[in-house]
Amino acid sequence: MHDARELLALGDDAVARLARRGYALRLKELEALYRERTAAAEEMDAARAELNRSSKGGGRDVVPEERRAAARVLRERVQKAEARSRDARERLLDLLLTIPNIPLDEVPDGRTEAEAVEVRRCGPPPAAADEARHHAAVGASLGILDGDRAARLSGARFSVARGAGARLERALAAFFLDLHTGAHGYTEYSVPYLVTRETMTGTGQLPKFEEDLFSTRVGDRELMLIPTAEVPLTNLFAGEVLDPARLPLAVTARSPCFRAEAGSYGRDSRGILRLHQFEKVELVRLCAPDDARRELELMVSHVEACLRALELTYRVVLLPAGDLGFSARTTYDLEVWMPGGGAFREISSVSDCGTFQARRAGIRLRGPGSRKSPVVTLNGSALPIGRTVAALLEQGVRPDGSVALPKALVPYAGFGRILPDGTTSD
Repeated sequence: MHDARELLALGDDAVARLARRGYALRLKELEALYRERTAAAEEMDAARAELNRSSKGGGRDVVPEERRAAARVLRERVQKAEARSRDARERLLDLLLTIPNIPLDEVPDGRTEAEAVEVRRCGPPPAAADEARHHAAVGASLGILDGDRAARLSGARFSVARGAGARLERALAAFFLDLHTGAHGYTEYSVPYLVTRETMTGTGQLPKFEEDLFSTRVGDRELMLIPTAEVPLTNLFAGEVLDPARLPLAVTARSPCFRAEAGSYGRDSRGILRLHQFEKVELVRLCAPDDARRELELMVSHVEACLRALELTYRVVLLPAGDLGFSARTTYDLEVWMPGGGAFREISSVSDCGTFQARRAGIRLRGPGSRKSPVVTLNGSALPIGRTVAALLEQGVRPDGSVALPKALVPYAGFGRILPDGTTSD
């Protein structure tokens, strides 16, 4: 969320910078709501001050009944002023909650993923495009992925993993968590998968993405299923004032992720790239504003460490302004080569959200004296389990139909190859 004063101070520059991502900032409406909120707050403060003065005495010559009547009038005035102030504050907040983050100047122009700027390519030379290598076909042939049974259980966009497939998922999660906690210094958390609307709002999922979220209601209590562990991990520190000596904070969690994927039907309907439920290991870092660039590059290196250890062919791209997520001011996508579709596909997004989420969630940094300012939040997938399985199947399938696993994963999986009949071997 933005500070209204900062947006108004930027003026037309804010309009132009947000237009890069396709958002039309209504500056006059924002200014009118801000002025109304300020005037209402001043009126409320004045009414409260007058009530306080009157309550300290009205003079010996004032009749008690007249004093009580005057106090009653003042209290009514205060209540009306408080209601006007609350209404003005809520209407300003409603507008601010819909305004996306401002892209950094170094973010390239463009509206689609096709306009992302490639930064580097890494890993073995890409295998030739071959539809027979599509992970859905490989997984079905091995008997380790079963979309038909998943559809009978839950409908479209769900998956069932079996045998070596399920074991591979478990191995990947353990490998990622061990790598990030052991080599990269993250603290592992186990977090709730159901959170409040306030928690979703804190990281920017609400109100923007309400149609993409699953919600539950028991009695009069509503909770929402998390679309990523970024939501509870970041909000662990909601409302807190952090000591600068604690920063950077680096946290990670494995969790299921639930997404309705509204508007995405027709894309990736085959296989496990776009599901309503999947698992991933998430990374979140909190740092001081001056350290954001360094922390972003560090987090990208942590994701790349996963991909290199898995011996996957991948590339790093810088997203254009129009393809940024709502809360991000800059994002690197890491994309793996998927020979089954003959294209690089996103496997992780690593984003610098600036102070945008911290303002919404009230996460502040203690400064000199009594000064407090928002921290910077960063997040990234490292990595999603399903998409990593898909990449391993497509890049690892051999001419005989077996799939070879990277050496780093063998101690976790307990096998080094999935044979054509779905059994495993060293």
